[in-house]
Amino acid sequence: MPILTDLLNRYLGSGAGADTGQLADDFHQVAQNVPTDVLGKGLAAAFGSDQTPEVGQMVSQMFGASSPEQRAAMLNQLGGALGPAGATILGSLFGPGAATTGAAPTITPEQAARVDPQQIQAVVTQAQQHNPGIVDSLSGFYAQHPGLVKTLGSAALAIMLGKISEHMKTS
Repeated sequence: MPILTDLLNRYLGSGAGADTGQLADDFHQVAQNVPTDVLGKGLAAAFGSDQTPEVGQMVSQMFGASSPEQRAAMLNQLGGALGPAGATILGSLFGPGAATTGAAPTITPEQAARVDPQQIQAVVTQAQQHNPGIVDSLSGFYAQHPGLVKTLGSAALAIMLGKISEHMKTS
């Protein structure tokens, strides 16, 4: 893994210096060679950075690039992580009468395909108010889908690679 270590050392600290294409290539190589939980920690750092858009906007962007199955899986994980509040928050995506009390509804790929990515920004913001730890859940989910993470752009990728580099140094 010396090649991976050399690659990650470029991003230790600021993560600056690589062009957008190089960042995407480097991220792809790292994503294939680090555990998903480490990738999730890098994504959580990007979600929490003041150098990237707010979490809802970034999740909305990845949601828009997702397949209907990925969208449904993300919404179902989000609903499960929110507990009882999940039914109300996710119900807001599907119009009047969809919000229920109790367990969050199970969202199908067909339902998820009809959700506008812009709605997700508001849903994630509301979800964070109910459970600030939701960011970790979303990070873990999207770490399993690194192709979607690449859509976040160079600032997020540089932050992620920097955080992963820090993690690898301390492990």
